[in-house]
Amino acid sequence: MRSKVQPRLQNGLPGLAEALVPAPHFHGHRQRLRERLIAGGAENLPDYELMEVLLFAGNPRGDVKPLAKELIERFGGFADALSADPDALLQVPGLGVAGAAALKSVREAALRLIKAELRERPVIGSWDRLIDYCRAHIAYGKVEEFHLLFLDRKNALIAHEPQQRGTVDHTPVYTREVVKRALELGASALILVHNHPSGDPTPSRADIAITKDIVAAAKPLGVTVHDHIVIGRGGHTSLRDMGLLS
Repeated sequence: MRSKVQPRLQNGLPGLAEALVPAPHFHGHRQRLRERLIAGGAENLPDYELMEVLLFAGNPRGDVKPLAKELIERFGGFADALSADPDALLQVPGLGVAGAAALKSVREAALRLIKAELRERPVIGSWDRLIDYCRAHIAYGKVEEFHLLFLDRKNALIAHEPQQRGTVDHTPVYTREVVKRALELGASALILVHNHPSGDPTPSRADIAITKDIVAAAKPLGVTVHDHIVIGRGGHTSLRDMGLLS
């Protein structure tokens, strides 16, 4: 009677049956994507592929392309996904804590990079970078946020501090607290920034009124209000450009 011989592994190599298992359709995709990023620059990758690279940290082996596209579609764009609330990110199937942490850490790294640049040169001469920084911080917020940028005598950034969070269409702002904080930090100038979750950066009557109040309170103390910038998803409005700070 013929005995049955079980297949063996020789020298640690897989048997024939394992060798015949087809590789997954995304086999080698990660390496090719990384090589394209290094060779051509990250700026040449479409949003979903750059999102894939970010998601590699949270999913070391699987195919993350469908998840990358889902995140961009669900939140409305690449920047929207990075700026999404962590709780909202964790509701996306397949993302998990590791993936959400990867996205939030990348966003914070970008903000710190821009902030470092603003500390090293006059903000007034880096206006485009300033707008990018403000948009990255609050353009995608679900409620209004009022932020203060404190500048020194050379108009370099001393500090950026959120002052208030409000509702979808209102933020309480206290003139006395704004000026008091400027004096505590030894700031020579201020830039006021807040967002409109509706997406429309047109300043309201209340926005204009509080700006004039802060200008009037700060001026006798030697603190200049350079601008009040209203940030929307599609753009921004400068009250100085509108002639409303005089």
